[in-house]
Amino acid sequence: MSDLPANATDTPTDDEAIAATRRWIERAVIGLNLCPFARAPFVQDRLRITVSRATDVEALVDDLRAELEWLRDADATEWETSLLVHPFVLGDFEDYNQFLDVADALLEAMQLDGEIQVASFHPDYRFADAGSDDIENATNRSPFPTLHLLRESSIDRAVESGIDTDAIYERNIETLRRLGHAGWDALSTDDTWRAKD
Repeated sequence: MSDLPANATDTPTDDEAIAATRRWIERAVIGLNLCPFARAPFVQDRLRITVSRATDVEALVDDLRAELEWLRDADATEWETSLLVHPFVLGDFEDYNQFLDVADALLEAMQLDGEIQVASFHPDYRFADAGSDDIENATNRSPFPTLHLLRESSIDRAVESGIDTDAIYERNIETLRRLGHAGWDALSTDDTWRAKD
């Protein structure tokens, strides 16, 4: 049995999951400028989105390992980053959050720490110091549980370009507070993120 998030469709196809993720990137991540690094790889088609059909943690670890190997070996001028979307496992945020330790251990075991890092997104994302209904959680809320694999070199380039990475979090909180729950809900309704293409 799957532990899908309550707001996800029962059995999204890979195409539906990818389309919803792309709309989320366009409308929230880029549209609200939550990540100033996201636009270039997205519009240049240097972002890979892969859907894991895993229904348990062991299978997800296998898929994560494969995606990490793929990104490690891919030409960085063609593929900058990767999203591993996993709609059928870790729908419970607490379980997902605990899995991040597994992901970090896998990076270490593969000797990729310092080369690739994993960023986390989930439909029910909650920062440790935030209440479950606090709007700032929306900065990391995605249509489906998602692991974002980032090259450390991409982050280094962003820092060298003068982007104040420490200020991004604060700016995002301000953006989301101005938008409010009603604005976020309008942005992320089923007919926007999960509309059929």
